[in-house]
Amino acid sequence: MNEVKSSGQSETATLGGGCFWCLEAAYAELNGVVKVESGYAGGEAPNPTYRQVCSGATGHAEVVQITFDPAVIAFGDLLNIFFTIHDPTTLNRQGADVGTQYRSVIFYHNEAQRREAQSIIRELEERKVWKNPIVTEVGPLGTFYRAEDYHQEYFSRNPDQRYCQAVIAPKVAKLRKMYMDKLKNAHTHPS
Repeated sequence: MNEVKSSGQSETATLGGGCFWCLEAAYAELNGVVKVESGYAGGEAPNPTYRQVCSGATGHAEVVQITFDPAVIAFGDLLNIFFTIHDPTTLNRQGADVGTQYRSVIFYHNEAQRREAQSIIRELEERKVWKNPIVTEVGPLGTFYRAEDYHQEYFSRNPDQRYCQAVIAPKVAKLRKMYMDKLKNAHTHPS
């Protein structure tokens, strides 16, 4: 479940940007990230299964819950990375993954996270980083449901799987190139 020791007080962020395998693989690389878990949030069905969430009938999104040390990496840094490694302008879609379960969403844990998320979205819109408007939802976290064990650390356990090579690996490579200074083991990763 991608855990490391924290040097201080930890905070939690919950983000959805398409397939949770992609986000988990990227955030697990970051210095200051203590733990990353894939799961489901934002829907009504209690204790959903992957099959139920994939049907689109539960209202849940595939998300990652990130435990991080804010003395090492700020919530704003996590959001800037979030907006770099997925397309926040496609409604209910990331690449070939289509449905509300793949929506772009920030589930905030407190008022400060809500304000920061809205501020970063406003700034990105003002800078016209994308030609289309950002459709990322910002809402309070209800219940986070941890995904089944086989979804945890999926990329690190299945690096040669076709989806991992075609979809996840390029996102991780982009993260490594753009955020080299934020990586756990920057000296071991090629740029």
